[in-house]
Formats: sequence, C-alpha cells, structure tokens
Amino acid sequence: MKTPVKASAPRRRRKEARPSELTAAALELFVDKGFAATRLDDVAAHAGVSKGTLYLYFDSKEALFKAVIEEGIVPTMAAAEQRVAEYSGSAQALLRELIFGWWQHVGATGLAGVPKLIVSESRNFPEVAQYYHDQVIVRGRALLRTALLRGIANGEFRALDTETTIDLILAPLLMLVIWRFSLRFCGRETDPETYLQTHFDLLMHGLSPKGVQP
Repeated sequence: MKTPVKASAPRRRRKEARPSELTAAALELFVDKGFAATRLDDVAAHAGVSKGTLYLYFDSKEALFKAVIEEGIVPTMAAAEQRVAEYSGSAQALLRELIFGWWQHVGATGLAGVPKLIVSESRNFPEVAQYYHDQVIVRGRALLRTALLRGIANGEFRALDTETTIDLILAPLLMLVIWRFSLRFCGRETDPETYLQTHFDLLMHGLSPKGVQP
C-alpha cells in the first residue's frame, strides 16, 4: 500500500513585519507590475503578512510609495547634499562623483525602477509624481546646478544655460534606467559603466572652455 504524499504546507503568514520589509515588497511589485496594477493585498502577500498588518503602517498605496522613496532614495539625496556642501575639489570631479554615485546608489539597484514607474504612470497618479518631483528631482537638479555653477565660476566650464545643461545631463541617465527595465528586452544589452563613462566624456568636452581639453 502506497503512503499518501503530503501536500506542501502553504506559506505561513507572520503576525508582524517591519515597515522596511513592506516597502521592499512594494518596490518589487511596483516595478514588476506597475503602480496601478499592484494592490495592497498583493504587497501583503508578497511580504508574508496579512493586509491588516500592512494597514498598521500604511493606509493607502500612495503612502506606501512615499515610504519607498523616503527609505530608499531620500537618504541618498541627503548624503549627496552634505557631500556637495563640504566638497573642496574640482567641479569636474564633483560632477563625476554625482553622476557615478547616482548609478551606484540608485541606478544599479531596484530603486532604478522608480523613475521608469514615474514616467509611465505620473499622469494617472499626479500626487505620487509630485512627491517624487519634490523629494528627488528638485534636489537632484540643485546638486547638479551647484557643481555647474562652481565650474563656471572658476573657469573649468564655459558658460551655458544652466537649466538646459541639467536637462541634458539627466536625459541619458533616465534613458539608461528605461533601457534596463524595458528596452533591453527588445534590443542589445548596454554596459552601464561604458555608457556612463562615454556620457561623462562627452559632457566634459562640451563644458570645457573653447580650446581647452578636459
């Protein structure tokens, strides 16, 4: 007589979870499924807790998204702001540190899916997009503006329209994360380090005063 095969036990839910576990689960689902398609039930299940436990910390999906930004990206922005305030080296080195530091702390992590998420869903969720704009975009632009103005003031960079230059610095970075999460599935692979170095080299040649090589 054959011994009956026992069914695998269902995943047990925990009574409690740290908020960081919930935001980590939310980030994965937001990036994978999109903000609109992700339900709070999905996040709770992915974190292995009940929906009631999730509601102890977050009363809405928007609040959960804001917490993802507060925990994942805002500390990076704050650290960069302190670094820029204390920095005494060349503007060129500072600009490179900002660009490559962004990749290290955001672009190369799961947080890189957030900009792609904002691009695709900001129209339908303006409150979420506005929060990201105020906490990340505005502060990131201020960091780049400081580096550019220092370089112009000390003669490292030629005078250009600063705000437009910031746009042109950021556009390739945004394209890189969009490529990572979308376009690479229908095109060639892009090596991030080569991409960023090429972007920086072109940027330095464009910013250098006439007749002076970077």
